[in-house]
Amino acid sequence: MKVSAVIPAYNEAKTVGDVVRAIKPIELIDEIIVVSDGSWDDTPAVAQAAGAKVIALQENIGKGGAMMVGVRESKHDVILFLDADLIGLEAQHVYKLLEPVLFDQADMAVGIFEGGRAVTELAQIVAPFLSGQRAVKRFIMEAIARLDLTRFGVEVALTRYVHEHGLRVEEVYLQDLTHVMKEEKLGLVKGFMARMKMYWEIAKSVSCDFEDSK
Repeated sequence: MKVSAVIPAYNEAKTVGDVVRAIKPIELIDEIIVVSDGSWDDTPAVAQAAGAKVIALQENIGKGGAMMVGVRESKHDVILFLDADLIGLEAQHVYKLLEPVLFDQADMAVGIFEGGRAVTELAQIVAPFLSGQRAVKRFIMEAIARLDLTRFGVEVALTRYVHEHGLRVEEVYLQDLTHVMKEEKLGLVKGFMARMKMYWEIAKSVSCDFEDSK
């Protein structure tokens, strides 16, 4: 079974190339789709040079919307989602995420950082449902109404849906994997403000009712 990889990216020119190159040699992954979500830096060019198919959105529509653009463009029944700002991504991490879904032991696998940096690990220990590293069966993505409107609340929406519908979820630990924090990308003040905006979008998604799309 082949897999589609979808990587939403907003101004991640410094790291998206490394993420694409890390998964490019993996034979299970048949296509790599980077959705540049209104980036104004070199994200589209860097991702394309690394070997990804790039969809460059002119306006920022949010993470949930960018993910769904990638899903609609993809062609396989298992979709691997990765953040574009990962540090230390290796093939072993990808296989650990994919195996539970490919072997039909889970409908969704969620990756948890371990052994990377304490500051990023703590957030995932407290709220593992916020992880952007996931392998998901396509029917889940297509079943949730208004998922493209969730922005940073997309992971909450996915987690709620699978639990409310009795679907199988497996958490897998990704050793020595981490990501760049917003404060490191934008500076302390702008990064903090961006983080607060992200938490607000997540909080809104907690109170929303994501019905079946059918």
